[in-house]
Amino acid sequence: MIIHHKDTSLNFNGTDFFIEGLSDAPELQYPGFFIFLLIYLAIIFGNASIFSVICLNSNLHTPMYIFLMNLSLVDIFYTSTILPKLLNMLLTKTNTISFWGCVYQMYLFLAMACAEVLLLSAMAYDRYVAICHPLHYISLMSLRQSAGMAVTSWSIGFLDPSGHAVLISRLSFCASRLIDHFFCDVIPLLKISCSDTSEVELITYLEGSFILSSAFLLTLVSYIFIISTIVKIKSAEGRLKAFSTCSSHLTCVVIFYGTIICLYMRPTTSYTPKQDKFVALLYAILVPVLNPFIYSLKNQEIKNAFMKFKVKLSY
Repeated sequence: MIIHHKDTSLNFNGTDFFIEGLSDAPELQYPGFFIFLLIYLAIIFGNASIFSVICLNSNLHTPMYIFLMNLSLVDIFYTSTILPKLLNMLLTKTNTISFWGCVYQMYLFLAMACAEVLLLSAMAYDRYVAICHPLHYISLMSLRQSAGMAVTSWSIGFLDPSGHAVLISRLSFCASRLIDHFFCDVIPLLKISCSDTSEVELITYLEGSFILSSAFLLTLVSYIFIISTIVKIKSAEGRLKAFSTCSSHLTCVVIFYGTIICLYMRPTTSYTPKQDKFVALLYAILVPVLNPFIYSLKNQEIKNAFMKFKVKLSY
């Protein structure tokens, strides 16, 4: 939804990149701006509301809601690395970004993606303990332990993409500076580099494989035990109630992991811009929009907390 300028010399110098955007149709530019503005406001409002309600309600200071609070914060930062710049490009029709601005955007986006993956796996483990070992839940998932898991997720998230940022900052981009994407991402940057990118690709596969595989295996094993425990519950009502506590999380895990794996766990030669833009749009925008609804707004405790908060505001 961003105009494709054939003349990239406009507001462009040797230290800038030119971002292709989502579309080269001028008539979609302003409608696109209002659509993405509404989406961004919905993400900020929805996730900020969840974060605030959990913070202000002491009854929700439990491991599960601590993870939800951190997930909401990650989603706010996650989309804020992309959408403000995208909105600016749609409004001003200026599709340039500085070299270091591009590296910084890529780093923050990867950091938040990594933190979200780890938080999702921590939430899967939390659901495993709650369903499979309910009597030991307090000892296995204390507030201190859950806070430690959340801090670890953030820490690894910020550390993991630092290698990518350093290596990419050393690459040469002498052939083209046109990024065929709607933000600065690893693969589109590697595609336009005239340097040897094998080192960056190697660290992407190694770190990506280790973190994604570890988080995915923890999530998978957790759900294997969860499902086997649910199946053993005699009453249909009990099975439904147990499954309802993790079905929403499972849905987002499938969407998030599926899109991440499709985009990053493959060689750059298989990169297809149009298809990958659509997939990137799903995990960059759709998941943060849905998270407040699928994780929290369907939760009765969150609903009650919202009602109490609304009553307080009315006085």
